[in-house]
Amino acid sequence: MKLGIHDFSGLVPRELFTWSALPTLKGFVSIIVGGFLVGFGTAYAGGCTSGHAISGLADLQLSSLIAVVGFFAGGLIATHFLLPLFL
Repeated sequence: MKLGIHDFSGLVPRELFTWSALPTLKGFVSIIVGGFLVGFGTAYAGGCTSGHAISGLADLQLSSLIAVVGFFAGGLIATHFLLPLFL
């Protein structure tokens, strides 16, 4: 609620994911640029978040541990610093 999200009745917050928000600058950045960054991160890290977190950590791979820590740090930064800019 501190981030300005008040409607948790669906799977995703309505303040972020509505059809009316899509043609706006915030919607464009969220969808297009966000999708590009996810694809770039997947290629750069050598796999997806689930693959590193489940398979890589199960095999005790150091690279997967570093990737998963980076994913969590990036998620925290995005939630607390970038998300308030979009709301």
